[in-house]
Amino acid sequence: MGSNNGRRLGITDPISLGGPTEYDVMRTSELEKYLREVNLYESQEEAVSREEVLGRLDQVVKNWVKKISRAKGLNEQLVQEANAKIFTFGSYRLGVHGPGADIDTLCVGPKHATREEDFFGELHQMLSEMTEVSELHPVPDAHVPVMRFKFNGVSIDLLYARLSHWVIPEDLDVSQDSILQNTDERTVRSLNGCRVTDQILRLVPNIQNFRTTLRCMRFWAKRRGVYSNVAGFLGGINWALLVARICQLYPNALPNMLVSRFFRVYTQWRWPNPVMLSAIEEGSLGLQIWDPRRNPKDNYHLMPIITPAYPSMNSSYNVSSSTLRIMKDEFQRGNEICEAMEKSKADWNTLFEPYAFFEAYKNYLQIDISAENADDLRKWKGWVESRLRQLTLKIERHTYNMLQCHPHPGDFSDKSKPFHCSYFMGLQRKGVPVNGGKPFDMRLTVDEFKHSVNLYTLWKPGMEIYVTHVKRRSLPDFVFPGGIRPSRPTKGTLERRQTSELKAPSQAISDATDDGRKRKRVDDGSDACLRNSKGFAGLPSSSGDVQGSPPVSTMSSPSLNSKVDHIDINGLGESSREKTENNYTNGLRNSSIAEVSSQNGDMDRPVKCNSPNKDLSPDTSSSKEAEKLAIEKIMSGPYVAHQASQLELDELEDDLELRNQVKELGGNTQGSSMESSSVNTAVVGAVITSLSGGGSSASLFTNAGLEELEPSELTMPLSNGSPPAPVGQRKPIIRLNFTSLAKATGKST
Repeated sequence: MGSNNGRRLGITDPISLGGPTEYDVMRTSELEKYLREVNLYESQEEAVSREEVLGRLDQVVKNWVKKISRAKGLNEQLVQEANAKIFTFGSYRLGVHGPGADIDTLCVGPKHATREEDFFGELHQMLSEMTEVSELHPVPDAHVPVMRFKFNGVSIDLLYARLSHWVIPEDLDVSQDSILQNTDERTVRSLNGCRVTDQILRLVPNIQNFRTTLRCMRFWAKRRGVYSNVAGFLGGINWALLVARICQLYPNALPNMLVSRFFRVYTQWRWPNPVMLSAIEEGSLGLQIWDPRRNPKDNYHLMPIITPAYPSMNSSYNVSSSTLRIMKDEFQRGNEICEAMEKSKADWNTLFEPYAFFEAYKNYLQIDISAENADDLRKWKGWVESRLRQLTLKIERHTYNMLQCHPHPGDFSDKSKPFHCSYFMGLQRKGVPVNGGKPFDMRLTVDEFKHSVNLYTLWKPGMEIYVTHVKRRSLPDFVFPGGIRPSRPTKGTLERRQTSELKAPSQAISDATDDGRKRKRVDDGSDACLRNSKGFAGLPSSSGDVQGSPPVSTMSSPSLNSKVDHIDINGLGESSREKTENNYTNGLRNSSIAEVSSQNGDMDRPVKCNSPNKDLSPDTSSSKEAEKLAIEKIMSGPYVAHQASQLELDELEDDLELRNQVKELGGNTQGSSMESSSVNTAVVGAVITSLSGGGSSASLFTNAGLEELEPSELTMPLSNGSPPAPVGQRKPIIRLNFTSLAKATGKST
């Protein structure tokens, strides 16, 4: 009933206590069969092999700590008592890993076993001498230092936590807050993975249902191209937290319903309202926690997903306005397909259809990198990947979000070129110009990105990077499966196919009343819950009652708009997605809702749901409206983040990054001494032509009818700031030469 051993799970009451119907049992069985058919479960042999590797690794670190204890002069009794222990976290600990997946592991050692000298020194040396170990790659300077390697073919990511204990007990419980006492920041961050994973498993009502649902959502996110923390989307821990919250809100539901409600809830979620599994605890150790009321930088997070273990942090700070927009569109698509599935108008194959990234856009940025050998490429690749998100942010900022980027979460290799790989970003202009546009350069944008890449302290000759604009028709063959470019349908065929794709799910939803197979669900009576509730809970905050922020896409900054007026870049108004968000938000604002008092983030007057035997179809408008209001109630909390402009966020991040880089580099500017010829940036100009019309159901084929970017000659920025001569009898255009708008507009940072 929404609790675990008598405890309520989550910071609010559940939305529904309804249990599964025969339909849910059947559809969940189909889902599990589907997940097995697509090879998401490892074999029994591989599972045994992983267990053996973990046992062997645990023995290695125990031998290691005894060896360094003896070398440091500890007496024989302390040497015999010296201990280190291996813990797992991430997908393996959650039980949702697939064949060949990495195992996230943590080595916990005593206070006399240092990170630099002993872990990255002695233990690294021991591992390098073992025949079972291959591809050993230490990354001591990472935000969370890690040692990566393969042990008998099993990929391992090994972190290190140095505790203030002389002896590490075998029954050590890393979930206790006291374990963090007298530890450094890197140890706190290293312990965070294990502590968060354990808390998630404690905070979900049914672990098996959680695992199946998470396995499904991870697979969906990878197929739809939104699984990548480094690219600005969401990583494994983020998806786990989002799924866990849905499990709390529907504690008795099977995975079939949990997947459906995942999309329903997060389609309606008004970011940047945070997703939290438990109340944020202040703690007694004085560690900084996520709190936008006190920490300025927390105000600018666009999609906060808060970790449940102390110290609570936002696990999704990498999300940008472009990647948030893409994920919101994908949530909407998933929601429409799930509703169509409930009417037997779609199936699991429809939901998991791969996103056709290289058909979705007409223009791309291609980032090529190369190195002298495989080891250099691995290091160079890791560094460049960590910086690619900054290119997205800079393009958004320098074009005032008029040019949106869609980074592909992965790299591609041209087999004919050794030690080379490529990354791609889809380009889409937001809005359509009315009276033509003024050329503006983006060379400074690319130069800034190149400068941040040049800060790499381990740069070696041969490490190069190129950035080019490429049309869809000119994409290299190696990005396509098997290196074979698919044949392009004719324009008429493509439009008919897109119209059909857009129409089918919408028809399925509208035809619900005619579907004789409509299912009934034993619900907890969310209608009754709504009638019995006095409305939303207005939670206290340091600055008074916090009202929900409008969606990201509806925000604008007058100061930013005034800066770009003279660029003559005008949109056609709101997209269909933005209109939907505005209509929904306005509807909520116009609702007559009373506030009830609350304390410590908990609802003071929990909603009573006492009608479990009432049959309600989940497709009835009253039930969905009740769910909408329940979701809105969940988002009424003290931690409603300030909706800042992307410009403010980027400038703050740049400032923080610069300080961090100076601190980490310690004045080492080795990378910045590279000649421009060694890091070439080929930039091709482009012209964006206008869109012709748009569909009302664009969420299912987000990029249908995208504007065209045509190659053009490089255009020098106009020194007097005057617009170019008007273009006669042609479609209105915006000229872009991929250089900084800052230079053309005289923007100061």
